[in-house]
Amino acid sequence: MTSLHTTSVRRRRLGVAAAAAGLIATLLTAGPAAATPDPGDTATTRGGASVSEQAEARAAIESGEIPGVDEIVHSDNIEHLSNTPKDALQGLNTDLAFQGRYAYAGNFDGFRIFDIGNPKKPRTVAQVLCPGSQNDISVSGNLLFLSTDSSRSDNSCASTTQPATEKSSWEGMKVFDISDKRNPKYVAAVETACGSHTHTIVPERRDVYVYVSSYSPNATFPDCQPPHDGISVIKVPRGAPEKSRIVNFPVLFPDGGNPGAPENPGVSKTTGCHDITVLPSKDLAAGACMGDGLLFSIKDPENPKIIDRVQDNVNFAFWHSATFNQDAGKVVFTDELGGGGAATCNDEIGPDRGADGIYDITGRGDHRKLVFRGYFKIDRPQADTEVCVAHNGSIIPVKGRDLMVQAWYQGGVSVWDFTNSSEPKEIAYFERGPVSTDAVTTAGPWSAYYYNGYIYSNDIAKGFDVLKLDDRRTDPAKRVRLPELNVQTQPDYFGGR
Repeated sequence: MTSLHTTSVRRRRLGVAAAAAGLIATLLTAGPAAATPDPGDTATTRGGASVSEQAEARAAIESGEIPGVDEIVHSDNIEHLSNTPKDALQGLNTDLAFQGRYAYAGNFDGFRIFDIGNPKKPRTVAQVLCPGSQNDISVSGNLLFLSTDSSRSDNSCASTTQPATEKSSWEGMKVFDISDKRNPKYVAAVETACGSHTHTIVPERRDVYVYVSSYSPNATFPDCQPPHDGISVIKVPRGAPEKSRIVNFPVLFPDGGNPGAPENPGVSKTTGCHDITVLPSKDLAAGACMGDGLLFSIKDPENPKIIDRVQDNVNFAFWHSATFNQDAGKVVFTDELGGGGAATCNDEIGPDRGADGIYDITGRGDHRKLVFRGYFKIDRPQADTEVCVAHNGSIIPVKGRDLMVQAWYQGGVSVWDFTNSSEPKEIAYFERGPVSTDAVTTAGPWSAYYYNGYIYSNDIAKGFDVLKLDDRRTDPAKRVRLPELNVQTQPDYFGGR
């Protein structure tokens, strides 16, 4: 039985000492597991937990240091309005997009459309079966875009798994017509090199450009050959999406990018990008690219131009995602230490590894630079059976403040303030206790986004959550209303005001 109450979860300063060498080696060198939702930096998800891990998890629950199994806890300024469990699509829940009164939720098995006109009672409008991990999702007008990042027998929604070593295998982008929300229609597909792990749209009046991020080439994969040092750019005509095509493959790493180990132990070798966020109102994009962070210009969306590039070979293992503040003065990059398959929010890992990195943008034009200012990581303790990792989030639009809501898998949903780049702090949270004290389990929020007055979270295992945030620091955001939101295509929340 799931219980719900407001609690003051004990906080502790995550240990600053280096983790034991054996633990770091386990996180950073183990082979990828098929069940891991986001392979990240090549960590593994273990089925069983050690006897000591199980005992420590149970002891932490008994002492009140962490919530009980499946117990819901939250700060006083957050209210849990609703949870909609999985239904027809039983795969892992992934990303979210929004349009008017609708939320679009990705799932490894397809996608689901919710009517969120009443946030207390979201209603399922459609469920589309279209397997193809991880089904990263975005919407623009009457078009919905879906990423396929697993090798399939063909480009249909009835495809089956097929080895990437076979030339006939397919991975890439799918396009649906969602003019009828109850009956989405599959209208186009574009195959891309190494598939589409994530994608980012750059909408224009007549066309939509799609930046496709993918990585991990292999000489035995006919459609994913090394070097893979760029992104695919797809042009989708709004009036004729069936004519979608690749128009460019810009090379972002002419020197090959971060070499990773052994030169930089514990750091992923750059073989492409994991995720890109664009800020069209400023003609800017930020790329989280495995071992590198990028800032680039998208004045010409078909030909993005690199402005600056940074690395963190001390504390970052895998550059996962990026978020601008509204005035393009900062970028938050996330580190997916453990690849979404390991417990990294604990004393052994500490406060700087597996954290968000906050970078100020200094200078002007093509001379702008990314300057590191500080790290943010949740300090609410998590059991060693809880997969916890910095994941997808969005800014909360309040003038004069830099506020963000973010998913942390089993670390839950965190609301934090990075107005002072060097001293970020959490101001609200929502989380569930461990799914299990007997096994290391991947669960918790994949995405947590602020949209039109509410926080929406897609929990990998538990379903679709809606939260209400009431806090004087964030309340001004309730006055900001958007017709559409794809978080990786950041809007101008204040319309230039």
